[in-house]
Amino acid sequence: MPHVERTNLGNRFRRYFRIDAARDDALRDLVYLIRHQVYCEQLRFEPERPSRRESDEYDTHSLHCLMRTVGPTPGLVGCTRLVLTDPDTPDAPLPFERTCAQVLDRSIIDPARLPRRRIAEVSRLAVCARYRRRKGETREEGAVHGEDFRPREHARFPYIPVGLYMAAVSLALHTGIDTLFMLAEPRLVRHFARLGVNIRQIGGPVEHRGRRVPCMMDVPGVIQNIRRSMRPLWREVDAEIVRSLGSRKANGLRQ
Repeated sequence: MPHVERTNLGNRFRRYFRIDAARDDALRDLVYLIRHQVYCEQLRFEPERPSRRESDEYDTHSLHCLMRTVGPTPGLVGCTRLVLTDPDTPDAPLPFERTCAQVLDRSIIDPARLPRRRIAEVSRLAVCARYRRRKGETREEGAVHGEDFRPREHARFPYIPVGLYMAAVSLALHTGIDTLFMLAEPRLVRHFARLGVNIRQIGGPVEHRGRRVPCMMDVPGVIQNIRRSMRPLWREVDAEIVRSLGSRKANGLRQ
């Protein structure tokens, strides 16, 4: 029954997947491995490295999420990160501030005027090829499609990218981040609106691995407005992040 499937999204996720805040070197190494497979070997967004690990200068002040399958030998599924402002130079721009310097509408929001330790950028979302092989996805790092927001059985769990974005929001919630920025496909903004997630466009489009627009999310507002059908998934993802952080903080969403 469709209604039952919606209310059991959290259970379905827990049955097949686990998601962690990648706090140690071993887990971060798996994150960099996924990123190399997706960004370097498959999508050719970045040059291949002899180490087969993709990382950059922002990783030294980033928080990472890693999604794997459940089982005695967990398989890799996907990852994402939160780029924090550099604690040594907090006024240094986040990646999107560099890319979108000419198109940001600072009458909507000016990231440079916000408390720099309370902002972050969601980036490097990557889903392994076996979990994104649907028509039209071969050149996308972590596609979100309209059909992902309709409850139905699928050969794969259809909410993997959504779960990774939720993990990023959870990380932000539990580490004192109020505002998240991202470069997003325009359709992502429309699709997330179906979940009650207000991703606000804050500037014009840029060409960055395809057409992207700079966007922002208010972390408390996102959590408050997640639609009822998606709340079980949010609670499961958030509980996993809290567990892996070793935190006893509340999950930020009440029934």
